[in-house]
Amino acid sequence: MRNTKAKNVALTGMLFALAIALSWMESCITPLLGLMPAMKLGLSNVVVMYALMFLRTRTAWMLVGLKALFAFLTRGATAGILSGCGGALSLLVLVGLLYLRIPVSGYVFCVCGALAHNLGQLVAASVVLSSAMALAYSPVLLVAGIVVGAISCMLTQALFTALPRNLGTSTRKMNPFKK
Repeated sequence: MRNTKAKNVALTGMLFALAIALSWMESCITPLLGLMPAMKLGLSNVVVMYALMFLRTRTAWMLVGLKALFAFLTRGATAGILSGCGGALSLLVLVGLLYLRIPVSGYVFCVCGALAHNLGQLVAASVVLSSAMALAYSPVLLVAGIVVGAISCMLTQALFTALPRNLGTSTRKMNPFKK
């Protein structure tokens, strides 16, 4: 039992480090692509999807919380709140798709997650700013969510075939990325 707990803690720590490294990498890439400041590729969300698909749902929730805490500590309260709300709504939608056993493709799965992430951040921004002005940004983020979802799908399909699936305890039968 103790060995399993240690393994889960170590694996979660490595996945968190990977998510942070990917987040840093995308913050370096985003300006080079000419994207607006709030638009990111969502590379670290692929790590959360890996945890959701091949580990426990609880591990995915812990990664979302750790990412939000890291954003809070390194970029401030607003970034932490936006990260937490976006990540939580995204993961809630993805968990819903899996548990309701709605047959969706990997593309639809990733796009739903990206759009939910953007929606969660927009709602949080409108509450934090006490204004509906943040919602004016929604058409741009809708298009960005569709594009980023497609990019995430391609990366996820490539990574999921290369990464080990037997690290965790997941017994998930539905997998949008199975061929």
